[in-house]
Formats: sequence, structure tokens, C-alpha cells
Amino acid sequence: MRREVMEFISRRKDLLDYIRMHPQWYRKLSRNPYEVSALEIAALHFHERTIPHHVQKFSNGVQMASMMMGMLASMKQQD
Repeated sequence: MRREVMEFISRRKDLLDYIRMHPQWYRKLSRNPYEVSALEIAALHFHERTIPHHVQKFSNGVQMASMMMGMLASMKQQD
């Protein structure tokens, strides 16, 4: 693998962790070092750091808060 690619990967802990878990990327990057952007995208999906993942986490938080408010309202009505 090219030195520049290895240095780029070693500077980013998330990419380093991902490439260690998925060693097929060593071979891909050795053959085509321009696949680094594809590696970044795959790592983002793996670590759930894409926009849809963030929206889903926010939605789950709002849903949980709504459920808690509903439970508090029903507890007030019982008293």
C-alpha cells in the first residue's frame, strides 16, 4: 500500500479501526489507492455517522421523550 494512503489512514482512528476489522480493504487500496473515498464512506456507514443515522437517533430520542410525557400525563390523571 502506498505510504500516503497508510499515513492518511493512520491519522484517522475510525478508518484504522474499520480497516482492521475489514482486512479486504488492504488489498483494495493496494490495487487502487484512489478508493480511499469509498473506504471513508464504508467506515461512516459502519460507525453509523451518516445523516440518516443521525436523523434516526434524533427521531428515537423524540419518540422516547414523547412516550415519557404521555406516561407522566397518565400518572397525573390517576392522582
